[in-house]
Amino acid sequence: MPDLVDPELLRRTIDTALRHGGEFAEVFVEDRRSAGGSFDDGAVESLSSGRDRGAGIRVVRGETTGFAHTSDLSEAGLAEAAAAASAAARGGGGTVEARPFARVDAPRPHEIEVAPESIPKAEKVALLERADAAAREAGSAIRQVSAGFAEGRRRIMVANSDGVLAGDETVRTRFTVNVVAEGDTGFQTGSEAPGYAVGWEYFDTVTPESVARTAATRALTLLDAVPAPSGKLPVVLKRGAGGVLFHEACGHGLEADLVSKHASVFEGKVGEQVASELVTIVDDGLLARQWGASAIDDEGMPAARNVLIEHGILTDYMWDLLRARRAGRASSGNGRRQTYADLPMVRMTNTYLEAGDDDPEDIIAGTEYGLYCVQLGGGQVNTTTGDFVFGVTEAYLIEGGRITKPVRAAQLIGNGPETLKLIDAVGNDFDTWAGTCGKDGQGVPVSAGQPTLRVRELTVGGTAA
Repeated sequence: MPDLVDPELLRRTIDTALRHGGEFAEVFVEDRRSAGGSFDDGAVESLSSGRDRGAGIRVVRGETTGFAHTSDLSEAGLAEAAAAASAAARGGGGTVEARPFARVDAPRPHEIEVAPESIPKAEKVALLERADAAAREAGSAIRQVSAGFAEGRRRIMVANSDGVLAGDETVRTRFTVNVVAEGDTGFQTGSEAPGYAVGWEYFDTVTPESVARTAATRALTLLDAVPAPSGKLPVVLKRGAGGVLFHEACGHGLEADLVSKHASVFEGKVGEQVASELVTIVDDGLLARQWGASAIDDEGMPAARNVLIEHGILTDYMWDLLRARRAGRASSGNGRRQTYADLPMVRMTNTYLEAGDDDPEDIIAGTEYGLYCVQLGGGQVNTTTGDFVFGVTEAYLIEGGRITKPVRAAQLIGNGPETLKLIDAVGNDFDTWAGTCGKDGQGVPVSAGQPTLRVRELTVGGTAA
């Protein structure tokens, strides 16, 4: 992969950034291409493409960070941005001399087989038409279908005064179907949107029909759903379904920046039992094909597999480069940013609860009465206390050890650390969920996952009498 910018130009840019004094300077260069299409009620609604290129320059002195960004990658444009960042971090005193560059050797988690941009638009539209037809064939109650695809290619290059010189390229592909069904209970919706960090080979394993049928089935099932029960119940989370819960309710609290701001319920608990012995939670930027996978993070550090909780014991937090430097330790490869116009911060990549030994069918059979959750929706989390509320978009009652009636309008209410301690069964299966993680106004691609598992008791907010 050729360099986005001549390394010698990056060297001169760093020298400019350090000229007013600074402990650290960094140049982050990005070239992002995206394309997508949407199909709504039998017709192509849009086909779009775009490109964005630029660089962000950061200078750090003590607790002060100067930052500037530019879409001009010429020497003059980079020098002007470097001077602006340098001035913002001005502190007087001596200047750190930048070290010679050494390229970071960070193999990609997987290779891209088919470039999305090589596929004709007509072939992409045909996929949307197939999804529309499959969703409508699922039942006469289907009233509206919308389908879409999104593809992106992102190339980055990172250089800093510590001598880091690194580059990476990631490709992501996603297919989405949303369905509306109408029945005696009114309108109900269903959606499905699997995404992977792969090229057009995505459709070798994920077909438009399978995505459409899943979305349609969810909408149709809700037409016959009964109101969800209320109270404290055992809750079984289907594989992949609870990934977003652990991402939000536990993962954010394990990010070192929130810990340092005293905004994490896990602060000061390294080495302590914070979860059931059945629980091991990992953040793995190298998890092949997953939505948050990459060779390096957005600070040029190699992506890594980081065990955060091992058999219930909190072992570590996630770290970006600057916080790791201040703590006298290595980065965990979790410095991420939305675009070149944003500063990096500590972020998750692919965060998951590892599989256990239990048969998923046995977990259900061993639950006399409870809730079986297949898909969670949005929620709210207080990272300082760990308290959370999540909506449930697809769930069923468990009665006598069997999955029975679908329910609607359910919420899961609990506390992250307490929920981790109440996990009493962990399945031997596994799946993931792909999404965009929002934090401080920035969104980055992540995945979250888990096997089928049971929480011994969670508060379920429902509307059943």
